[in-house]
Amino acid sequence: MNIQEIKQELSRVFDDDLHTKQWHNIVDYTIIALIIISTVEVFLSTFDGVVEKYGRLLHWVDVFPTVVFTVEVSLRIWCADLLDEKYKGFWGRIRYCFSFYGLIDILSTYPFYLNFVMNIPYTALKTLRIARLFRIFRYMKSFRLLSEAINSKKMELWVSLQFLFIVTIILSFILFFVEHDAQPDVYVDGTYPVVWAFAQYIGDPGGFAENPPITFVGRLIACLVGILGIAIFAVPAGLIGSGFTDAMDNDRKKKRTQENISRIIHSFKFEKDQHYTNLFAVPRFVPLNTILTRKYMAEADIITTVENSDQLHLYNLANAINQSENPEDKIVVVNHPKNTPYGVCIDRKSKVTVVSTSGSTEPITSWFAYHIAKLGGFNYVAKEIELDADNPITYFTISDVNDCPNLPQFIQDIDRLSSQPDSWVITILGAMGLQSRPHQFHFCYSSQKHDATYDDANKSFVDVETFDKIYTDVERTMREKFSLNSDKNEYYAVNAKNISHYLKCQNTFNLRVECKVCYFDGGALGKAQILADIIRKNIEPEKEFVLPLEMVTRQKGHDFGFSDYID
Repeated sequence: MNIQEIKQELSRVFDDDLHTKQWHNIVDYTIIALIIISTVEVFLSTFDGVVEKYGRLLHWVDVFPTVVFTVEVSLRIWCADLLDEKYKGFWGRIRYCFSFYGLIDILSTYPFYLNFVMNIPYTALKTLRIARLFRIFRYMKSFRLLSEAINSKKMELWVSLQFLFIVTIILSFILFFVEHDAQPDVYVDGTYPVVWAFAQYIGDPGGFAENPPITFVGRLIACLVGILGIAIFAVPAGLIGSGFTDAMDNDRKKKRTQENISRIIHSFKFEKDQHYTNLFAVPRFVPLNTILTRKYMAEADIITTVENSDQLHLYNLANAINQSENPEDKIVVVNHPKNTPYGVCIDRKSKVTVVSTSGSTEPITSWFAYHIAKLGGFNYVAKEIELDADNPITYFTISDVNDCPNLPQFIQDIDRLSSQPDSWVITILGAMGLQSRPHQFHFCYSSQKHDATYDDANKSFVDVETFDKIYTDVERTMREKFSLNSDKNEYYAVNAKNISHYLKCQNTFNLRVECKVCYFDGGALGKAQILADIIRKNIEPEKEFVLPLEMVTRQKGHDFGFSDYID
């Protein structure tokens, strides 16, 4: 397991969800137990008799949780960028440290070590230590709902408080003008009535009510201030109560959505390929009507569920057919893997990295690319998550690396996986040519169309011999076995904005596969295996490869979607 995988696993541990994997739950409950033990220790240390008798034991009970929390908090800061995108980079980590829980974590842990270099008052240390109890809130559903309620109504709360503040200031000034002549020694200036009015809201702890208004108008204003005192608590309480109800409704909807996601994913039961491989695989797609009739889910519920899932896509198969053929609409649901903010990254320690740059818009092409990587034992990187549905972008053509927040990490991951000597990056895309087009596999590496030579100085690889062997083997095998043809740069070229120009790897090429092959051909898995075998034979023939067990034998209860399929 490499550093990135460890970091991703830790981010799952620190998701504050008490209903995840068993060992993740053990970590969560251990943290909660140590927080409680630490709090009990602080409580017991307030008894002089207990301190005299068990002081040394209490000291170590204090030290042990602190050391554990130090490691935990440090790891939380390290993984913060995977917990939330806004915590990326140095300033993102600083932002995390000043978040509510980040600040509580730091103040209740790190000051312990400052005591070794400076004399910090005992009371201050204990006060900070007891603040650890706030950390339990991150595991409490009720506090999370309350936080959501306040956040959802913060604008209304702010507006109401502004109104009450301004009205109070106005009444205070009027109070000064009507009481100044009657009580000149008390109402010396405008400060007193303002302080007096606001003091009424908090129970007059300073004793300002000892000098109440004595004029009729002053008493009337005092009554109005009293009414505002009720409103200043009643209005926010009503707003928060409404927000709390909305938060609970949203929580129920989220639960329902998660249940529906699980139901839909269970529609993707592994199917055995009867055409060529006899292997089990996740289905390429499931028609919307199939889920509707088999799962008894309303179409609106299916659409809402997919919209709120980071594992599912909706796709219209008509988009995979050239419009000159007047295709009919057919909506399908596609399941895809995810383990990064942009989609998926799998490190198989291979010299070959298969890339899908457009999984969110070409999800079934992404399925085909995934299986080339899986059946070849290759690394795999795919963009599956679309951050802006109104302005979808592909990572295949890049105008600016900062076009999408996830794009830099996408490129960094490809560079990391392809850092071995003699590595190759192969980008898989779909193609929608005319029905009359004789070629189905389009190899692209040159900046010029209709140029099948290797003379272009801007070609995307330096190892011509290896590429030529791969192309020759694919061209011959696909033609002999399936009567499918291949070409080099006949219909497509590699322009200056292609992702290959942003990668450090010196050997890259694009393979465009006609959508009819990977979307509608029943033998698509067999063709993916042939491509995988040819690429492996020519790039890393020395590597031992064993077919994934889940593709050879379907394990009952572990044969749905990518959750038990991704590795």
